[in-house]
Amino acid sequence: MVAAARNLALAERAGLNVLTPCTCCFGTLRHAIRFLDEAAELRSRVAQALAAEDLAWSGKAEVEHLLPVLSRVIGADALAAAVRAPRTGLRVAAQYGCHALRPGNVARFDNPMAPTIFETLIRLTGATPVDWPMRLDCCGDPLHEANAPLSEHITRAKISDALASGAEVMCTACPHCHLRFDAVQADTPDQSIQTLLYTQLLGLAMGLPAKSLGL
Repeated sequence: MVAAARNLALAERAGLNVLTPCTCCFGTLRHAIRFLDEAAELRSRVAQALAAEDLAWSGKAEVEHLLPVLSRVIGADALAAAVRAPRTGLRVAAQYGCHALRPGNVARFDNPMAPTIFETLIRLTGATPVDWPMRLDCCGDPLHEANAPLSEHITRAKISDALASGAEVMCTACPHCHLRFDAVQADTPDQSIQTLLYTQLLGLAMGLPAKSLGL
């Protein structure tokens, strides 16, 4: 909690809000704000810890994930106008990541049971989002340290589901999900699916060189 509050306090001191491309960071920071708002004793203990670095948290810094900013601030029209090399015909499975959606009253990202923001952004690149049954399930990464076999089972089940639904690419809104899918598939190239961050998919659609996107 202190680490999250410290990041928020540093942003406040700089007069900045926080934008993250990672749903895990997004969820952690959003939870920290909620806990600090609701728990006076916790807020007091965190304030003491921050004071050692001459920092303070007051709740001024807002936390947003990249996808809602692209959708609601940049806007669909501006993004569509930037597309130079549409990914026409590419079938994409959208991997939201747990912390983007749940709990809904903390994340305030999209409808936690029926989100559409990611699929809408994928369509702007010219690609086609697929409807896959496990799209809102966990990628398995949070369980990796506690129960590696179960974690791998969850990850492989999601990959199989995406492939069975006709997806050619798994597009993630979270680097943790992205790394998890890549790690599990490293030894099984015969049943694998390419993983892309949304920024990479968008960059390709904008005509940026693959190398500049880390591909």
